[in-house]
Amino acid sequence: MRILIVEDDDRVAAALDAFLARSGYATVRASDGAAAMDLLGADTEVVLLDLGLPDVDGIDLCRRIRGRSDVPIVVVTARSQVTERIKGLRAGADDFVVKPYDVHELLARIEAVTRRSRAVRPESDGVVTIHGGAVAIDLVARQLRVDDQAVDLTPKEFDIVAVLARYPGVAVPKDRLIREVWNTDWRGFGHSLEVHVGAIRKKTGSRRVIETVRGVGYRLVGS
Repeated sequence: MRILIVEDDDRVAAALDAFLARSGYATVRASDGAAAMDLLGADTEVVLLDLGLPDVDGIDLCRRIRGRSDVPIVVVTARSQVTERIKGLRAGADDFVVKPYDVHELLARIEAVTRRSRAVRPESDGVVTIHGGAVAIDLVARQLRVDDQAVDLTPKEFDIVAVLARYPGVAVPKDRLIREVWNTDWRGFGHSLEVHVGAIRKKTGSRRVIETVRGVGYRLVGS
């Protein structure tokens, strides 16, 4: 996932970038509104937007971003007044976080807005295929088919496959899988994750769906 950080404070931006990188996210940073519009692209999946920018008010920039893209926007600002929150939300923001904030809460909010916005990518029919089409993951019907045969997965097993399918070609860290599937940061679920992945592999047989990325987590085979 590519996150655009729009923040003019170098120290704040660096700390946020480091935390998101440790959490498995790729980031790009803009220090003003003009740079933000230049960096906003089709591959931008979340915008973290500070309102106090040197060249434009963040509320106006929020409107400009929303006029170009449906990308989720999380306003991250020191402005705590209710009126500012209302302005931000009416300008098109999806969420509003007041500084100082807990980085884990911010991460949870990022994950929440991305789940809402791209349960299925608008440009796709919701079906992800691997192994040259031999394996099909239907995110709408919540069904996994291998060699045109439905595989009976539990809800949690399919949730794991679905998270990986939404990040094609990306090694998804175990911590993020646990957060998105079990909605917790407790690493005690690591064993449960391994058990569920083992069950998925057993059910898919020779058409393995998930591969282990040593020291990171898991990704779809051949995606």
